[in-house]
Amino acid sequence: MSKQLKSNLITYGIIIAFFAIMQTLVGTGTISSLFKGLLVPICVYTIMAVSLNLTVGILGELSLGHAGFMCVGAFVSAFFSMCMKESGMNSIVRFIIAIILGAIVAAVFGILIGIPVLRLRGDYLAIVTLAFGEIIKNIVNVLYVGKDSSGFHISFTDTASLGLSSDGVVIIKGPQGITGTPNDSTFLIGIIILIITVFIVTNFVTSRSGRAVMAIRDNRIAAESVGINISKYKLMAFAISAGLAGAAGALYAHNLNTLNALPKNFGYNMSIMILVYVVLGGIGSIRGSIIAATILTALPELLRGFSDYRMLIYSIVLIALMLISNSPKAKMFFEKYSIKQLIGTKKAQKEEV
Repeated sequence: MSKQLKSNLITYGIIIAFFAIMQTLVGTGTISSLFKGLLVPICVYTIMAVSLNLTVGILGELSLGHAGFMCVGAFVSAFFSMCMKESGMNSIVRFIIAIILGAIVAAVFGILIGIPVLRLRGDYLAIVTLAFGEIIKNIVNVLYVGKDSSGFHISFTDTASLGLSSDGVVIIKGPQGITGTPNDSTFLIGIIILIITVFIVTNFVTSRSGRAVMAIRDNRIAAESVGINISKYKLMAFAISAGLAGAAGALYAHNLNTLNALPKNFGYNMSIMILVYVVLGGIGSIRGSIIAATILTALPELLRGFSDYRMLIYSIVLIALMLISNSPKAKMFFEKYSIKQLIGTKKAQKEEV
């Protein structure tokens, strides 16, 4: 068994163990209803962190517009579900199609945005992706879409300008967003999508295309000199990352009764929060992103008993994690006392005996 396969199996094992533990706690009534409501968001933010790590850690480009792709996936999937709500389609099939549609449309947006944006580097790329996220959010906030017997109607003014007939219904209501989205998201489905996300990312990293992407990250000039198509592979990684963010958006949209593009949902702060998960978990570390996103999403709820001090404790934990994750001495300590090293020591002791 290769080292990479062992690492992947450990990651899958952690996810499955987390699911089993949480299901046991929910079944026994040990955790509160508020924490139970965090289980799907934990899956959403973990998927977002893993997908962003593909851009930041594997591709080596700083993107601050990841919430924009999540917004695209969320609204496309919710729009489809609302259109098919009265069609009699099985809810599970409808939800699966909604997730796939959200991922595909977000990936298409990733390609369209990536073609001009990926020619930039560093701070310029970060600024442009940030602008894309804000543009998407603002467009959705002024978008009105209705449906009647004659088809779909679109307006950027108000619902009255849609010109709907008596049998018409408004699906997207500008700043009010979409109301009445089916609550199809569950913790089990979130875990399944997370496992699929990890499978896609880890297999892409170990594939020929993934090695080409990492070669571009490490030395762009050297990669280009040996014939690697820089634009092709960067666009491929960016599109996959955007598509996975779209799937996370679909999961997020179907966990809410009302979906709107408020800044707290898909704004700049959301992109920064996901980037924090990636940095604290270790840039390029898929398992680290999963652990960091899970802990930091659950931490505010776990600190609810310390209501007066929980944000202070949360900030201290963030600073401590950042210092530890970037400290050479801490890295040496964890390498010294890692599981692999302990197993090796025990084997050596047995051989001596």
